[in-house]
Amino acid sequence: MSAPPRHLVLWLPDWPVRAALGAPPGDEPVAVIQANAVIACSASARAQGVRRGQRRRQAQTRSPGLRILPADPLQEQRMFLPVLRLLEELVPGVQPLRPGLVALRARGAARFYGGEEQAARHLIEALEAHAHPGTRAGVADGLFTAEQAARMAEPVHVVEQGDARGFLAPLPVQVLGDEQITTLLTKLGVRTLADFAALQVGDVRDRLGERGVRLHDLAVGSDSRPLQPQAPEPQLAREIVFDGPLAQAEQVAFAVRQTADAVTAGLAELSQVCTEVRIDLTDDDGGVSSRVWMHPTSFEASDLVDRVRWQLEWMAGALADTERVGAGILEVRITPTRVDDSAHHQPGLFGQGPEQRLHHAVSRVQALLGHRGVITPQVTGGRRLAERQLLQPWGDKTPHERSTALPWPGSLPAPLPSEVFTPPVPTRVTSADGSAPSVDERGALSAPPARIEDVPVLSWAGPWPLRERAWDAVQARTAQRFQIVDESQRAWLVLWEDGSWWAEGRYR
Repeated sequence: MSAPPRHLVLWLPDWPVRAALGAPPGDEPVAVIQANAVIACSASARAQGVRRGQRRRQAQTRSPGLRILPADPLQEQRMFLPVLRLLEELVPGVQPLRPGLVALRARGAARFYGGEEQAARHLIEALEAHAHPGTRAGVADGLFTAEQAARMAEPVHVVEQGDARGFLAPLPVQVLGDEQITTLLTKLGVRTLADFAALQVGDVRDRLGERGVRLHDLAVGSDSRPLQPQAPEPQLAREIVFDGPLAQAEQVAFAVRQTADAVTAGLAELSQVCTEVRIDLTDDDGGVSSRVWMHPTSFEASDLVDRVRWQLEWMAGALADTERVGAGILEVRITPTRVDDSAHHQPGLFGQGPEQRLHHAVSRVQALLGHRGVITPQVTGGRRLAERQLLQPWGDKTPHERSTALPWPGSLPAPLPSEVFTPPVPTRVTSADGSAPSVDERGALSAPPARIEDVPVLSWAGPWPLRERAWDAVQARTAQRFQIVDESQRAWLVLWEDGSWWAEGRYR
């Protein structure tokens, strides 16, 4: 197998912290939190024992003065664009891997700057001159090895050609990034990349499949991923500043039409369309209302004007009970945050298909009725059935706080009931002697259920505990779930909670 091409990776440590602060972190301990867990922290926070993956409360225990900031992926990307533009001016073919991490082919840079290490140091010095200190660089065979070298650099680490396997050998298998497979490998006693690389490829494929083989290739230093250089997107945002504050939504919507036209025209010049946009409204008190809007297909200028109007209405409702209710709008900024090739959104040769016509019809109805005039059902994360149902306005972005990708211990596995009671309704469950069975603190059932809603029970299963917010004495909730099938072949999902029986859903 031929050796992977040489790559140079630049890593700006703690980029989520830098983006959240708007500047490199100083001596203040800072942590960025997402889903109540630390995803990044400053060096001073690490010195006090804060680590990635810790729960928020555990991190605050380690560092009582810890400053907590929410994660903002859009802000991280926006702050990283100037870094990409700077690097593109110095060396071609820069590929952003994620905010704070970029890669490029080492060969061209080495030829221009007189060597791999010289090229890496020149790029680091350029970033430091533009207020990005602490950048590290790694050069090695393949992207994976170069990234690991960058994380160990002080500030540059060059792995000689052909030495990738020896360099990776002592690293823990967790650096592969696949939690499921690395957990299994650890249980099997495979704790370092050297242990993993020593396994036969056939054995890895039989046990872990092709995904395991791919990770095995990384462990032996045979990373064959192609580098696809990507220039940073041009500045697509447009803004308008009014001579004086405008208090009426219709005034702002009328004034922003030319700005919306400029946004779509700028995208059209690049043969692109916008599928996600962020709108920032600045009032005369200095307050900023920022919101991300999505479109099922792509935004036209009239759609952008509608979103500005809806955001103004939402903003007025949010400030109705505050002293800022009379604030006028001084500035509107429209920033496309997700674009697509316009060829993917062109009508067909023989007209638009049913799905496209549906999008246009629903968007038109929404424009007439308002933001929440058309809603669509979506499934979110959660433990209780009622909280997993979400009615979203047409085209809106699903909140990430209740992602279905999170584990949600205690949630009901598939198949889910076809009918969900929101909220759960009281139901009558009785035992053979006519009394209501109960469940004690240890989950023991006092008597088997014999009837539900006065219909004899055919079979039942449970209990399955459902515990929420056990750490909060005020908001803690504990319930026991049961599945019951009655003689009429109706299947129920019921809860024992607060000394009563509740029907949460029903299978049909």
